[in-house]
Amino acid sequence: MRRLQGKVALITGGNDGIGKAAALLFAQEGARVVIAARREDEGEKTVAEIVDQGGEAMFVRADVSSAADCAAMVAATVKKYGRLDIAFNNAGVVQFGKSVIELDEAEWDRVLGINLKGVFLSMKFEIPEMLKAGGGSIVNNASIGSLIVTPGMSAYQSSKHGLIGLTKVAAIEFAARNVRVNAICPAGTDTAMLARWTEDPVLRQPFIAAHPIGRLADPIEPARAALFLASDEASFVTGIAMPVDGGYALP
Repeated sequence: MRRLQGKVALITGGNDGIGKAAALLFAQEGARVVIAARREDEGEKTVAEIVDQGGEAMFVRADVSSAADCAAMVAATVKKYGRLDIAFNNAGVVQFGKSVIELDEAEWDRVLGINLKGVFLSMKFEIPEMLKAGGGSIVNNASIGSLIVTPGMSAYQSSKHGLIGLTKVAAIEFAARNVRVNAICPAGTDTAMLARWTEDPVLRQPFIAAHPIGRLADPIEPARAALFLASDEASFVTGIAMPVDGGYALP
């Protein structure tokens, strides 16, 4: 449908999982895509896939917990393509298995630094460029962990609950200036990150069974939700947290 024709999209964590699926999908829909991530080899491979399919893309190495890196990835985007219309702030890490009293401060800081501070810093540099372009759309990957609570995931779920608040504040601050800010909230998605988390079948099978739909999501499914919110099809939508969870949060 070419729903992003002529748009420039920046995707953090676009080298793997949901971010990679979104990068490929956005390119298929006509966007010029910038992939920002820490792992350069994977990022360049994703760029090559997009180019092989007739799209246009570039890779920028960035750690979103660094203000300098966030500024640089946005600057590189604008230098290459002249503008920024769409951002999918997808980079994130998982934390599990430790109670509040067992979790050490360094791990708390690492998780919050990427999952929450990283989106704050990304938007801090993305939004001014969108304003220069006359508007834009931001989609933050908040995870179903932003809507539920699970023992042993205090840092992760604190970061994701905070991300919903950050998304809503940014949405109301810039709604009148044509910058929309929304979030998607995927539940279990069949990615390498989830595989590392659920290596033990004793843990994996009950987690899958907790999804009323009876399976994990394919990465393309939350990517499609991000595409909708990024596109003009969602032109009157801002400040929402959209579950993409196979009914996980319903029971």
